[in-house]
Amino acid sequence: MLSKAQIKYIQSLQHKKYRQKSGQFIAEGDKIVPELLSEGVPVQEVYATASWISAHEQLLSNVRVTAVDEAVLKQISALTTPNQAMALLNIPEPTPAVLKGVVTIALETIQDPGNLGTIIRIADWFGIKQVICSPDCVDAYNPKTIQATMGSIARVRIVESEIIPLLQEVPSYAATLHGTNIVEFKKIEEGIILIGNESRGLSDQVIAACTHRITIPRLGGAESLNAGIAAGIICGRLLI
Repeated sequence: MLSKAQIKYIQSLQHKKYRQKSGQFIAEGDKIVPELLSEGVPVQEVYATASWISAHEQLLSNVRVTAVDEAVLKQISALTTPNQAMALLNIPEPTPAVLKGVVTIALETIQDPGNLGTIIRIADWFGIKQVICSPDCVDAYNPKTIQATMGSIARVRIVESEIIPLLQEVPSYAATLHGTNIVEFKKIEEGIILIGNESRGLSDQVIAACTHRITIPRLGGAESLNAGIAAGIICGRLLI
């Protein structure tokens, strides 16, 4: 079982300042935790029900495990309806972006953790190994972000960086409402796909620094697209 101090510590990781202070984050879910373990992500500890532990013994052979009941899981969970397992992990050490010879997604001022998690999942689907977040994006290790990745956080590296200095190295494709129709572009092998803030889009400074401005043609009356949906459409066009 967990002590009151341990419960308080795990609960604190729902807040960015405590994640930054401790260098740790939580991931929870009956799909996400096994995926992290299967991918060899260094999990520090797993908190789970006895039945879940019994069903995943092979995955847990080299991991510290604490059995908890559903009442305790409800206390430490960031979800309205807790799952049967939660993992405690270290936030990876910062590393510089790798841009040459690969396609990268870069995000400017994304504020919704669900959108960020969805875009990380989209990156994983299309084989993109790195997502760059501007410093004013929502925290990539927010529990809601991790939940929305559905395990893709295990395979996609997160880099926090100012965007404009990176745009000098490889071609860049800024998603805007007034760019070149995306259907006119061929498949790319290298470059940065840029997605901006949910309501304001990319800043004028970032757009001006990009080599290409791209637009998803609108056929109906919707004012805009969700950032995650836009990222999926753009990746589907430029990477396949």
